[in-house]
Amino acid sequence: MKNKKETMQTPPRKRAPGGFKSLKRAVKLLFKFYPRLVPLVLLTTVLESAITAIPAVFIQQVIEAIGKWVDSGDWNAASAVILPKIYILAGLYIASTLCMVFHTQIQAFVTQGFLDKMRRQMFSGMQNLPIKYFDTTKHGDIMSYYTNDIDTLRQLVSQSLPSLVRAGTIVIAVLFIMIYYSLWLTLVVLLGVVGMMVISKKIGGGSAKFFIKQQTSVGKQEGFIQEMMNGQKVIKVFNHEDQAIEDFEKLNDELFTNSYRAHAYAGSLGPIIMNIGNIIYVLIAIVGGLFILLNTPNVSISGMAFNISIVVPFLNMTKQFTGNFNQVSQQINSIVMAMAGANRVFDLMDQEPETDEGYVTLVNAKKDAYGNITESEERTGLWAWKHPHGDGTLTYTELKGDVRMVDVDFEYVPGKRVLNNVSVYAEPGQKVAFVGATGAGKTTITNLINRFYDIDDGKIRYDGININKIKKDDLRRSLGIVLQDTNLFTGSVMDNIRYGKLDATDEECIAAAKLAGADDFITRLPEGYNTMLNNNGANLSQGQRQLISIARAAVADPPVMILDEATSSIDTRTEAIVQAGMDKLMEGRTVFVIAHRLSTVMNSDVIMVLDHGEIIERGNHEKLIAEKGTYYQLYTGAFELE
Repeated sequence: MKNKKETMQTPPRKRAPGGFKSLKRAVKLLFKFYPRLVPLVLLTTVLESAITAIPAVFIQQVIEAIGKWVDSGDWNAASAVILPKIYILAGLYIASTLCMVFHTQIQAFVTQGFLDKMRRQMFSGMQNLPIKYFDTTKHGDIMSYYTNDIDTLRQLVSQSLPSLVRAGTIVIAVLFIMIYYSLWLTLVVLLGVVGMMVISKKIGGGSAKFFIKQQTSVGKQEGFIQEMMNGQKVIKVFNHEDQAIEDFEKLNDELFTNSYRAHAYAGSLGPIIMNIGNIIYVLIAIVGGLFILLNTPNVSISGMAFNISIVVPFLNMTKQFTGNFNQVSQQINSIVMAMAGANRVFDLMDQEPETDEGYVTLVNAKKDAYGNITESEERTGLWAWKHPHGDGTLTYTELKGDVRMVDVDFEYVPGKRVLNNVSVYAEPGQKVAFVGATGAGKTTITNLINRFYDIDDGKIRYDGININKIKKDDLRRSLGIVLQDTNLFTGSVMDNIRYGKLDATDEECIAAAKLAGADDFITRLPEGYNTMLNNNGANLSQGQRQLISIARAAVADPPVMILDEATSSIDTRTEAIVQAGMDKLMEGRTVFVIAHRLSTVMNSDVIMVLDHGEIIERGNHEKLIAEKGTYYQLYTGAFELE
């Protein structure tokens, strides 16, 4: 049993690392998913970029040859130099184009594949999260992980990283070429670049702060919109439209402010860097012209003197150098957004999964002539708990549906006790009902039996086995549940019934629907059992949706049933039909019933009256009426449940 103090605490939440750590992690995953294709994309990008920088060398040689031709007038000698260079330039540009086409095709596959794998990991991880995470996190915010946040990674992989590699390669290649021709002119360019870097850091820092805030604001707004969509009927009934608009405008103003500031910083960065590049271009033209006029000694690897054949290509290289540096600065926006998006995505992926220390499993079983239980490979209709022991032996306990809670305490929030010293004994085949006002702890008891939450103190035993020892999947497979709030999924009526047992035949699904009393209205639907349902079965009445939910539980055929206000949304006439079917469904099963309508619990073997997390009365209907306590006053109308 867990330590009480420990379970009162919120489950540990592993936060994704912020900033560049999240970005680094995303890049590592990219290489992990595509260990061959990603290096190939980078290689072709580098080749294409390097080829783009090389023409400056040939242009210098062509200009030098043209200068000699002008001086000598010997075209034959000049053409012997110029024409081969032109052919080489044409070949280089063709090779650059081929590399570009090749890497863009592979890059498209890698980008979409990366997002596909990330979404799969996110969704599969989400399925293993505890119920508490979904109870405490806005669903719209969770949706934002799969849309806005994952899209920032798409921009990172498809645009930012390739642009950085390409621009970085060109900058390095051009820098070496510039140093080869003139160290003095290179220093002029580098001094200008230092100014670019200072401004980029200043403006980029402000942009980063607000892009991160923008991603958070988007998640909050989407969470609010999702709530408003789900609650439209309530909003209209209570004339809450104006308040909803006011609340939305507050969130929208927050998003506007953060987005405006983020893009204001980001939008100003590009023009500033570009104009600094233009200033450097003009400085190179002026300084280069002065060096030629003053016959300034050139310091270079090439050993060439200052002349027009150096200055003109240098101007082109300056444009390339500053332009690609500007390209790097422009990617800061996408990188910062990717950092924020990656941080939120990894925050979801790093949530602590639902722990399951259980080792007792549910298996098909059979009995021999002496009543000994053994495991069966075939479905026999008999289920047993397979219990491995430390000495290597196995024991099998027949699944009967004996559920016992002993002195259970529980808190959702530390310091706010929901259940206090609750004991419940449900023998196989018994129908146990819980009655009490909203918040008395009725649904909490069923949540604990399912292990949606773990108790703080006490014990829960299932067929004599502590439920902490039973694997959660097997525990929940043995329990059928019909909730007060119905959840139908996009698909046919038949698909929704089969949700309770994925390998159920059509005949089994139809039999379950008949048992629940749903067959009559289903056969009158436009396409019967093949009628498609959308938006949680919005084309059906609340009662019809509940009937399908009951049929879904019936087809699962579990030994224990939990009915949490299962008939609360059904009218009195329909309730009589459903009750008859449910009576058949409950035969031979252990059943827990939560109901406000006392008519649905009168025939229960045991009725428990809860008040503020404590059981104040227990007994069958006749016994409780005779005691003339709280149940009697509820039954006679002296008290209301609410």
